[in-house]
Amino acid sequence: MIMTKSNQALQGIRPFIEEQMKIWNVPGLAVAVIRDQEIIMAEGFGYRDVEAGLEVTPETLFAIGSTTKAFTATTAGILVDEGKIDLDMPVKSYLPHFKMYDSLATERVTLRDMLCHRTGLPRHDLMWYNSSLSREDIIERIQYLEPNQDFRSSWQYQNIMYMVAGFIVGQQLGTSWEQVVKDKIFAPLQMNASNLSVDVSQKQSNYALPYMDQGDKLQRIPFRNIDLISPAGSINSNLLDMAKWVMLLLNKGVHQGQRIISEKILAEVFKPHMPTDSWITQETPMCCYSLGWCIEPYRGYQMIHHNGGIDGFTAEVAFSPDENLGVVIFANKNGSSLPRIVRHNLFDRLFGLDEIDWSGRIRGTGKETENQDKTLQPEESKDQEITKEPEIPPTHQLAAYTGTYEHPGYGELVIDTTESNLQVTFNSIQLPLHRINNHAFELEYTPFQVKTPATFHIDASNNIDRVTVKMLFEPGTKDIEFVKK
Repeated sequence: MIMTKSNQALQGIRPFIEEQMKIWNVPGLAVAVIRDQEIIMAEGFGYRDVEAGLEVTPETLFAIGSTTKAFTATTAGILVDEGKIDLDMPVKSYLPHFKMYDSLATERVTLRDMLCHRTGLPRHDLMWYNSSLSREDIIERIQYLEPNQDFRSSWQYQNIMYMVAGFIVGQQLGTSWEQVVKDKIFAPLQMNASNLSVDVSQKQSNYALPYMDQGDKLQRIPFRNIDLISPAGSINSNLLDMAKWVMLLLNKGVHQGQRIISEKILAEVFKPHMPTDSWITQETPMCCYSLGWCIEPYRGYQMIHHNGGIDGFTAEVAFSPDENLGVVIFANKNGSSLPRIVRHNLFDRLFGLDEIDWSGRIRGTGKETENQDKTLQPEESKDQEITKEPEIPPTHQLAAYTGTYEHPGYGELVIDTTESNLQVTFNSIQLPLHRINNHAFELEYTPFQVKTPATFHIDASNNIDRVTVKMLFEPGTKDIEFVKK
């Protein structure tokens, strides 16, 4: 549905989107455009439920993934306005028992450091993914997660730190982060359809189902509940609600005459803090991270954006304050490039520029996703490299490798035998473990269709006593060592 105040620049956008959905095998897409505080487009394409033939509408709920982080940064900013927190106070001022592996970071890390991803900690996502731990448990275990960069020396995307920041936001008001979002953002903006858990979405009448490619076929996959780290990526919303969010940001913190966040603090949220390892092109020559946003010029125009992805969903939220223009794009497919392609194409059209074939460029490079903006998806859909060693005859039977292994941060990893191989159970997920060469194995992480090396080690008595696993999606980081109990 093209809404009132039709824009000449958007003519032809529907056939473009429909063509690209076929190219990228995306079942459903939702697109909104906001200009001068009006929604000039809000339209659904394709299917929210392929099997039932149910179409996407502007009211269809999608998981918005890491675009949730901007809400977390904004709630922190609102509490700064209220005098409840200071972005530059050490986190230990709010959580006295908070401890990181690095003692310097323990004493000095602030909410600002967490919100702009400069704590020195790599993702460590698998320690919480599908876990039954509590947020307090995760905070307690952070001290056992090794950094791979010096504190404040570089930008590294980090979901756990966003959970901690949100936890502090809720704690300072004697409630939860979820309640703060509802009270401080959803309620005043009348984002009545939005929620904070995929479990809630599935109780509604109009929500998108998650899909991903399995070989050459599109396959429906289960919803992934990430309530544990909700402040990093658990919001679910639709185009009409998210348009209100974008209009608030474009209107410098004011919604229908009511100030939600001060202009001064919102400017702090948008201020570049750390350069990122963005996908650099001639049109996007640099990117910095602020607090929950990427600050990235696009073809000479100001652009603030963030994408998000959890199992079966990809999202893009972007706006240009100078042009008073914003876009929201949702797809119900895992790690899809299409929302980014549509974002760029919309800006080309609305800025009055010649359209660039971003779809062709991305297909040519084979790079499906931008690593800085994903909450839960792998940085590249490639297997970790397995170092080839000279073949050694197996010295131990498979049964020798079975047992329970433990890491103080990651918890327990259980290895059992199957009919002809080994199987790992970690955070209730069962994963195949294949022998490559004597003690060298390959762990197949089936949810992301990737593999990573796992190497067993022996003690002085020639017994298997530990296994080291290369961290998924984090090249150059130290392997995680699980010691046999």
